[in-house]
Amino acid sequence: MNSINRRQFIQYSSLAISTSILTSCTNANNSNSTVKNGKNLDKVTYGTNWYAQAEHGGFYQAIATGIYEDYGLDVTIRMGNAQVNGTQLLVGGAIDFYMGFGIEAISSVEAGIPTITVAAIFQKDPQVLIAHPGVGNDSLEQLKGKPIYISSLSEKGYWQFLKSKFDYTDNQKRPYNFSVAPFLVDENVIQQGYLTSEPFIIKQKGGFKPVVMLLADAGYQPYSTTIETTKEMVEKNPDLVQRFVDASIKGWYSYLENPEPGNQLIKKDNPEMKDDLLAYSLEKMKEYGIIISGDAVTKGIGSMTDDRWKSFFDSVVEAGVIKSDTNYQEAFTLQFVNKGEKIMDN
Repeated sequence: MNSINRRQFIQYSSLAISTSILTSCTNANNSNSTVKNGKNLDKVTYGTNWYAQAEHGGFYQAIATGIYEDYGLDVTIRMGNAQVNGTQLLVGGAIDFYMGFGIEAISSVEAGIPTITVAAIFQKDPQVLIAHPGVGNDSLEQLKGKPIYISSLSEKGYWQFLKSKFDYTDNQKRPYNFSVAPFLVDENVIQQGYLTSEPFIIKQKGGFKPVVMLLADAGYQPYSTTIETTKEMVEKNPDLVQRFVDASIKGWYSYLENPEPGNQLIKKDNPEMKDDLLAYSLEKMKEYGIIISGDAVTKGIGSMTDDRWKSFFDSVVEAGVIKSDTNYQEAFTLQFVNKGEKIMDN
C-alpha cells in the first residue's frame, strides 16, 4: 500500500505551523561530522515525502555507490509518511534537507516560513487523472461534469488549476479513500493518481490499461521532488548545500543509467517495494521526461529558472491559490544549479 498512497497524502499538505512552534525548534545539526573509511564526513539528513521507492532513486543511489561520500558527506535518508510534516522538521532542525514541491515552496513564502528550494529533480509533476478506456473520458476536456475521486489534500493545488482551466466544479469531487477499488467497479468515474504508480496497480488488479492524463502536459507545471533547506543553511553553509546538491544530481544520473545499487537500498528501507514496480516507475519517469526535459536537457538535472517559477506562480495566482502580492522569488535560489554536465566531470 505504501507505493500506492504516498503522493496523494503529501500533495499540498498543510503548512499551518505557528511562529511559536518554529522559533522554539532547535537549529539543524550542520556542524556534526563523522569519520568513515578514513574520511572526515559531514553528517546530513535528507527527509523524503514517503516510503522509499524509485521516485527517490537518485538519492539512494548516491549512498549506495559512494557518491555522497566522495563529496565529503555521510547522508542518512529519513523516510516520510502521512503523519510527518517535513517542513516543520526542516525548520525545526530535525533534518537538513527535505523533498518538497513547487506549490509548497510558494505557500511557505506566503506563510512566512523560512525555507528555500535549492534544486528541482523533477521537471514535471507526475500527478495524473486516470479514466477507463472506451467510455469517452480520453482527455481532460472530456472530464468536465464527470465524477472524480480526489483527496482533500489535493484541493489547494491541481484541483484549482483544473477548475480554472477546464471549468470543473466542486460538484464533481468524490472523496478518495486511497484505494483503486471504487474506480475498478465503476467505469464512469475518474480518479487521481501518480504516473509511476496507480496505472500499474490498476492494470495488475483490473486487467486493463487505463487512460492516463498527465497534468503537467496540460499546463500544471510546478517543480516536484525538490531539494529544500532553510534560508539559514544557505546563508551560513553554502558549501555543504552545494556538495549535497551536486552529489544528489550525480546520483540521479547514475540511477538512470543503472538503478540496481539504489534499488537494493530502496527495498532494504521499504521491504514492500517490488522489482516490477521499481522498473515500471523508472520506465515512466524516462518515457515522460519527468527528470530530464525542458531546461534540464541543457542545464542538467536539478535545473530551475526564474521564468518557470514565475509562470507557475502566475497560474496559481489566477486559480486563486496564492495571493498576488506574494514574492515568489523568495521560494528558490538558482545559486546551486544549472551547471549542465559539469557535475559529471567532477
